[in-house]
Amino acid sequence: MSPTFVHRNLPRLLLQARESVMAHTRPSLREHGLSDQQWRVLRVLGEHGTVETGRVAREAFILGPSLTGVLARMERDGLVRRAKDPGDQRRSVVEATSRGLELVEKLSLTIEAHYGWMEKSLGKQKLAELYVLLDAVIELERT
Repeated sequence: MSPTFVHRNLPRLLLQARESVMAHTRPSLREHGLSDQQWRVLRVLGEHGTVETGRVAREAFILGPSLTGVLARMERDGLVRRAKDPGDQRRSVVEATSRGLELVEKLSLTIEAHYGWMEKSLGKQKLAELYVLLDAVIELERT
């Protein structure tokens, strides 16, 4: 006997939507030698400046051990700089280098153009509603 599902598979739909959006972004990332994870790190740093590595892991959705490797490669490639947190020597902070920030600026143009296309295609109201619904689902599942 097979299980009876009433609702559609929301996690799969969210992943499928993510992959659909990323299909437009990935070629630009690859053109600049970036992985999805590296881009997420640069986006966090571009938005917030110098950030404690734990916060980067949370906001970029990268597990700590994986983030260590990602940051090592990014540091090797001259995209980020790591240091001890001046306020707490047990913690590390990371910031984008000028090269990393240049990539954020270049890629933000392509990404914002894609978001503009989405807004035009879906309509400003529907895209705004999507953001509100996604935020609500995230908040709902936190409680």
